[in-house]
Amino acid sequence: MLKIGLSACFMYPDPNRTVFGHKSLTYMENDMARYVACEGVLPVLIPDLPQERLIPILEQLDGIVFQGGADLCPETYGEPYLNQERWPGDKHRDQYELVLADYFFKKKLPMLGICRGFQVLNCYFGGTLHQDIPSLIQTDTEHRNAQTYDRVHHAVTLTQGGWLAGLYKKEQLEVNSVHHQCVKALGRNLRIEARSSADGLVEAFVHDNFSNHFVAGVQWHPEFSPTLAGTVDDHMPVIREFLQAARKINRAEK
Repeated sequence: MLKIGLSACFMYPDPNRTVFGHKSLTYMENDMARYVACEGVLPVLIPDLPQERLIPILEQLDGIVFQGGADLCPETYGEPYLNQERWPGDKHRDQYELVLADYFFKKKLPMLGICRGFQVLNCYFGGTLHQDIPSLIQTDTEHRNAQTYDRVHHAVTLTQGGWLAGLYKKEQLEVNSVHHQCVKALGRNLRIEARSSADGLVEAFVHDNFSNHFVAGVQWHPEFSPTLAGTVDDHMPVIREFLQAARKINRAEK
């Protein structure tokens, strides 16, 4: 059975929370768990542990998916806060995930970043982010709506000759959109796989060494796609490709 790590989301102590109010919580989102848990795949939520206790766990995994969640902290990518009160980010989670990214990249194990995870990988490779699209970018495209949430969608244009264009055999995809931050400067050795069709924002990338090491990120949430079934494109090809890369590594090690 493949063992695929999921980077954790965190809730920090909050005395107003009825359950475990004074404790930190580590969790995965259920749609993500269902997305990764294909036949023969065990999703493993990676705990927040000291490195000497974490590494033995990571050594048992065949790949990692960085899931969505809180904003990145601007300090993580070396920029001043646009508005620290509104968008402080989660610096603790940033550091936890950057340690994971470093481990899996250096081990050449498959890596897939989704939404926040896409942004984490961009920053791991030295990229930066726009901290709030409505404040910083003139666009008529809605990229996030707190009320309609995973029902927001728009078209993305795929890079000709790229991985996603070859995977889907088309020039455009319709995807959901649940983000208010986006790529500002693209990370080193990343190549763009998709842009928002209307405003050109980066929506997907892979690493330059993709043919030998599966490292990819998408700004949308493929795991949320069943909400808009029939409106957005099939959400399964990306995870199938990721898992196939993990199976190749797994078989090679055995």
